Amino acid sequence: MHRVVSLKFKRGLTLAAMAAAALIAGCGGGGTSLIEPFAPTRIIAFGDESGAILQSGKKYTINALNPDTRQVECRSNPVWTQVVATGFNFVFSQCNTDFVALPQGIMYAAAGVKVADVRDKIDQHLSNDRFGPKDLVTIMVGVNDILELYRQFPAVSKDSLVNEAKARGKLLAEQANRIANANGRVLVATIFDVGLTPFGWREREQQTDIDRAAFLDEMSAAFNISMRLNLINDGRLIGLVLVDETIQQIARFPTAFGYSDVMTAACRSEIAPQDCTTETRKADAADSWLWAGDTLLGPTAQQRIGVLALTRAKNNPF
Repeated sequence: MHRVVSLKFKRGLTLAAMAAAALIAGCGGGGTSLIEPFAPTRIIAFGDESGAILQSGKKYTINALNPDTRQVECRSNPVWTQVVATGFNFVFSQCNTDFVALPQGIMYAAAGVKVADVRDKIDQHLSNDRFGPKDLVTIMVGVNDILELYRQFPAVSKDSLVNEAKARGKLLAEQANRIANANGRVLVATIFDVGLTPFGWREREQQTDIDRAAFLDEMSAAFNISMRLNLINDGRLIGLVLVDETIQQIARFPTAFGYSDVMTAACRSEIAPQDCTTETRKADAADSWLWAGDTLLGPTAQQRIGVLALTRAKNNPF
């Protein structure tokens, strides 16, 4: 009798161990995982100048120059969309220096774009193409919306402008949701606080009616919060890139992140934004400056945001 009980007990332990092993394997333990890494087959970039590349290869940051030809070297000082693309071994046709026969990147991002323009670009894309589960779609837009609204003050009240910023944030969420519902995989970024830009600091100094930088921050936050509240939040179709939090931390603790200037534009104001290079920027500007232009990110910030977005794309269970 004792032997029978002992055998039953051992058999029970064995079954329990097998069940535990199966559970661990199902949860990714033991070196196996049921979740395959996301492997997109192309990248589609929507948004404003922060992620744009011109046909000339120029970008809206501090462009690097080829040391021999003194021409813009588009692969150097990449914008954030390029960082994401490179992480998946993709290129955009605007910077196809390796002459890939069919570049896997589609560039819709452009200077001056606002949320409504992204909606129209999505319409354009869907008129002759589609979104699929292997499409990685990136979106960062909204700074130009905040600037447009800000220019209406004080003719339009603060409350009305903040409410409109919320409406535009919601419209952006609707576009990200629209792509996700069409079976695409989306990386959508929050916008940085416009009050932290060189433009914002200058407005604070020159306008004394209210704290203009704080007002720009308030509209930026309203936009971001509304966008986040209205996104599909299933943790699968959409990945959120927190650009606002990143720039806030840099602005608060610049030396901790290796920045020597977080308030000044590195590019000279008389130079067109896309023509700013390592040779035409201000004489005292350094790579450790946060901003390239009044509302344009410098190369190190672009790289940091790009890595943040790439990490999100690779870790999100798309």
